[in-house]
Amino acid sequence: MIEIVLIGLNHKTASVDLRECIAFNAEETRAALRTLGQETGIKEVVIFSTCNRVEILLTCEDSRRAIETATVFLTLNKNVQRADVEKVLYVHQGEDAIRHMFRVAASLDSMVVGEPQILGQIKQAYHTATQTKTSGVILNRLMHRTFFVAKRVRSETGIGDNAVSISYAAVQLSRKIFGDLDGKQVLMLGAGEMAELAVEHLIRHKVGDIRVANRTFERGLQLAKRFNGRAIKFEEIVNALEVVDIIISSTGATQHVIRAKDVKSVMRKRRNRPLFFIDIAVPRDIDPKIHRLDNAYVYDIDDLKGVIEENIQDRKREAIKGERIIDEAVIGFRQWYANLDVVPTIKALRQKISTIAQTEIEKTLQSLPHLSDKDRQAVGRMKDALINKMLHDPTLFLKGDGCHGDKANYLDITRKLFKLDE
Repeated sequence: MIEIVLIGLNHKTASVDLRECIAFNAEETRAALRTLGQETGIKEVVIFSTCNRVEILLTCEDSRRAIETATVFLTLNKNVQRADVEKVLYVHQGEDAIRHMFRVAASLDSMVVGEPQILGQIKQAYHTATQTKTSGVILNRLMHRTFFVAKRVRSETGIGDNAVSISYAAVQLSRKIFGDLDGKQVLMLGAGEMAELAVEHLIRHKVGDIRVANRTFERGLQLAKRFNGRAIKFEEIVNALEVVDIIISSTGATQHVIRAKDVKSVMRKRRNRPLFFIDIAVPRDIDPKIHRLDNAYVYDIDDLKGVIEENIQDRKREAIKGERIIDEAVIGFRQWYANLDVVPTIKALRQKISTIAQTEIEKTLQSLPHLSDKDRQAVGRMKDALINKMLHDPTLFLKGDGCHGDKANYLDITRKLFKLDE
């Protein structure tokens, strides 16, 4: 019986230093697939390598030998101590390996539950294996079911619905306040990384003009060019408040860059249109008293973290639904896999019975030369019907409806009873 085995390490078991040592780039992955694919006992192999995991999925006849081969390959190929690798490796076999693949692709095993990138990375890994011709009947089927299950988990649960990064949480809050962000004016203060990411997310939601204000005007010009926006002086910030809708701030200032009195003075000119401040700076750039003003909303880094924590809990609750979908899929794949060895026996049995029946019918028809072609065709149809009815129950039995215990024993008896191997 061919076995499915997965061996690997990830962010839960290994440090980032070790993961970096073990990781494969695209060319190394292709070379590794060719090497492992030629190893005696390994039938099929796919390699997944991301910043958070390195895993080898394979099929083999002898799991102990295959695990040893894969372990030795990792240590020698990456020039790391075997003891360092073995203590962080996990091994999944059979049904556990299938479930692990489904969970990884559905991002239930990710550092951030629900993150969408992992499915694309797995698809790329599988594509590489098909190009290298190291994926066959079993892993082809498993990978396609993996993609189907991952998409079903994402579409039938809410594991990816809520923001779990500071930058995206800021965008989510913006959408709650304004609804449609199309055409909204953005002011970016400073050059913090999270603020830049937030602006990038906002651009994807088709915001309008982007203004950039930075202490160093040259740096402001660089950022503005990157976002197809325009740079303004720090002294122009208060005037900009009259027209912008969203302010994202991440400067290194030690005092408030925008004060409550600044905002109060412009709200009448704005005709009380909502003004949304996202303060990612520590210490804070935006005076928290602004939040007390009508139609002015201020969220700082702690508020955003609170939103993220709440969203993470929501994702965890949705992940429970995902686990149920995966359990159903594992059962379905297990049934297909269990019948994999049955098919050759059923085909051989049908072929033998059909050959015997055809031989005897031909002998009989030779003694009945008066029969018309129509009569002979009727005899042929009767033969096919008899074979189908005779093999219906044995086929169902071998596929699992009647087998209890080790199915291999029933297959062996069937092959011996009908001398299918002679």
